[in-house]
Amino acid sequence: MRTELVTILTDTLPLDGAYYEPEEGATAGGAVLFHGNTMNFYVGAPRFLPPALTKLGFACLAFNRRGHDILSVRDSRLAEGAAFQTTAEGIADNRYAAAWMAERGFPNPVVIGHSNGGMLAVQHAADHPETPALVLLSAHAGGSEGVASASRRGLMAGDRLEEITAAARAMVAEGRGRDLLLMPGWWYVTSAESFLDRMVSMPAILDLAPRVSCPVLFIRGDREPPDQYPAEKFAARAGGACDVAIVPDCDHFYVGREETIVEIVTSWLARTLALPAT
Repeated sequence: MRTELVTILTDTLPLDGAYYEPEEGATAGGAVLFHGNTMNFYVGAPRFLPPALTKLGFACLAFNRRGHDILSVRDSRLAEGAAFQTTAEGIADNRYAAAWMAERGFPNPVVIGHSNGGMLAVQHAADHPETPALVLLSAHAGGSEGVASASRRGLMAGDRLEEITAAARAMVAEGRGRDLLLMPGWWYVTSAESFLDRMVSMPAILDLAPRVSCPVLFIRGDREPPDQYPAEKFAARAGGACDVAIVPDCDHFYVGREETIVEIVTSWLARTLALPAT
């Protein structure tokens, strides 16, 4: 495959990514990969899937949303990253990426999203019914209870949810919405306005499921709680066909199970989209 580092313009910060294309050119169309929260295009599924997808004939774009990593800098000491992300920005970034693929000649790419990227992928597919197929890799449930649910599991605000929420609200009221808050659990640091945004604006994937009419593959590791990654409930509510795969001995990041994930995803796409054998 050929690999090209690319930049995608937005209304503020650009998106960085990698574009992969089969040596003989794409024959299966395009695919975009949405990374998980505080991750980026060169770790996890956006890294290990493109070599297999290009063998199927896909041109692939793996890219950073503006909310990549936790904190980062670009060409100055101005901080950026997931600590400042909003849901609306994440949705917009996915649209920017899809539009970039359309300019390359792939107007209706397959969408593949991991974790928070999976939650955003459901929104994207609901908004773009022309999406040919959707692959959800441990997509979380989203919704207004997401922060509370994560905190109960020791992530985000942990057992200090009420305290941190009050502090965030006070900071926003004082005009300090971009000031940072420390949290006891992953992802450890966030801005006041991003923390509050996450409590009110995340799409709920089970509510969106009836609007998703394209074929869906929903993968979950067996070490992941079904209430947080509701593959079966999504399949029951989906507006089209939805296959569920529960991977044994598998955590949220698919550590040591990457080859299994690759096999499940590629065989499903080949079968679902009637791709020629490679």
